Amino acid sequence: MVKLRLANGGSRCAGRVEIHYRGQWGTVYGSYWDLQDAAVVCRELGCGTAVSAPSLAHFGEGSGPIVTLSVKCSGTEAALRDCESAQWDHYSYSHSYDAGAICSGKPEPRLVGGMNRCSGRVEVLHGDQWGTLCDLYFDVEDANVVCEHLQCGTVNSIPGGAHFGKGTGPVWKENYRCLGNETRLWDCPVSSWEQFSFSHENDASVICAGESSQSILLSSIIDYFHKSLIH
Repeated sequence: MVKLRLANGGSRCAGRVEIHYRGQWGTVYGSYWDLQDAAVVCRELGCGTAVSAPSLAHFGEGSGPIVTLSVKCSGTEAALRDCESAQWDHYSYSHSYDAGAICSGKPEPRLVGGMNRCSGRVEVLHGDQWGTLCDLYFDVEDANVVCEHLQCGTVNSIPGGAHFGKGTGPVWKENYRCLGNETRLWDCPVSSWEQFSFSHENDASVICAGESSQSILLSSIIDYFHKSLIH
């Protein structure tokens, strides 16, 4: 049985792709590595869908042999071993192209840049990396689940266009298709926008009803005086 793992990514669902082959752990040469390849790794590990497929030793260079290269998965395979690729062996290529994968796992959301913890730019944690979501198809049902997940009541509004400022890091290619009655973001169906590239110009935002207007006003007053003391 082939053993597969993700290393150095902060969780078992993110990191450098490593394969235990012929008694030794090795890596995948990622010169043509893409989201479809990463999707198969995530599926094989029971880590949900792929949200990113970094190459160029994004998670650091591995050690040992390169086990395979020129991987061309369709994205539907059950295991990496089922994908088209160069013959599995122990190659001595450089580890500077080691492939990685960041899987959805159990995504943890937060709201950043708002007046309180219940409003702000939507950011989602995968592995040890926070990224944003595009507002293109982020709707009221998705926002309701984020608010519920954060124990912030129901949604008030979903301003788009990086309303709370542009995020940093990746823009995850996740299309959440929540029904609105889920209690955790990871309970929602999700698909991938792998054919698109997004910028932080369209970072999704949410304003939840969890904080009362009095709390928001008090938070604004405290923030104002805090900034005045700094300057």
